[in-house]
Amino acid sequence: MPIQTDFKFNQKHSGAPAVPEITATAISQDDFLGLLRELCGDTPEGNAQRTWKGKGFNMIWRPNKPDVTPGFGDQPHFLQLNMTDETLSFTDISGPTGIANRGLLQKDIFLGGVAYLQTINDSFDNTGQHFEPGVFNNVPETENPGVGPTVVRMGSIPHGTTINMQGQSFTAPQPRIDPTSIVPFRIGSVDDGETDLVPFAEQDLATPTASRTDLARVAGLDQAHLNDPNLFLKDVLAGQTITETIVLVLSSDSTLPGSVPDIGGGAANIAFLVGKGTPPAGGPNANMPRASAIFWIEKGADKDGKPLLQLQYTQRVILDFNGLSWPHVTVATLRPIDPTTGTA
Repeated sequence: MPIQTDFKFNQKHSGAPAVPEITATAISQDDFLGLLRELCGDTPEGNAQRTWKGKGFNMIWRPNKPDVTPGFGDQPHFLQLNMTDETLSFTDISGPTGIANRGLLQKDIFLGGVAYLQTINDSFDNTGQHFEPGVFNNVPETENPGVGPTVVRMGSIPHGTTINMQGQSFTAPQPRIDPTSIVPFRIGSVDDGETDLVPFAEQDLATPTASRTDLARVAGLDQAHLNDPNLFLKDVLAGQTITETIVLVLSSDSTLPGSVPDIGGGAANIAFLVGKGTPPAGGPNANMPRASAIFWIEKGADKDGKPLLQLQYTQRVILDFNGLSWPHVTVATLRPIDPTTGTA
């Protein structure tokens, strides 16, 4: 369900010295959200809310200490797989003025803000798997740093990680969904699905193992979709006609070549995740150094020719432990729910 709040920012805008202070009423027609508007829609006015629901897939390589944590196999890792039911709700908190960021080296900027709440349950037994509150921001062009308009996602994950992901928003006729890899690789290597890969038997569905989720819990999962979870997104698009797409490209790592912005962002983890020392006696339990995501808000027609509004995303989180970087990939396809019926 949406974050239940009627909070709206209402902060001062100042003009040139000879110009009176600009009132909230005078600027209330500005849409501070830009392309983020489609996340929440435009009703009710002032605190627009939209909730999306749908299904997806989640895979995560997670650490395991078999001598003290029985039940997850005999390896120092476990491949967890979930078919998922997801709810993702958005509430516009921009108000009539936007969110003021006061400048020292340049004029003030005013952000658009959409609060969000994400909940993900396992489709097999409805167990809760993920809970994440946060905010998406639309950031206008800035002089310091010199960068055009950007978007931001700030999220808080109860396992002990916070993320600040930055990037850009733009429009395209159709989504471009590239493959993603689930194969671990050596810490410090390029995450390109090719360099310094260290495959494990658990990713081969034909190999019986106690170090992977029971495949009876993920009926319908085949080898191709495990190798590239983004195929779940492409499957949904088959037969649909997408004519307009809003794309949000986000990353917590601004040091990557071509990153916009090329400063800021990041991830922070609690002490348990970061750990101390070096392997095998020390090191991280499961440190999360970076995350990236792409959201596609798609318009067009479904297989039956009916109007379509759809939100798809792929998210890639890296966990560092036992000398390797382990991918954690989540994908989902969501539709807006009817507020009167609660169904998509």
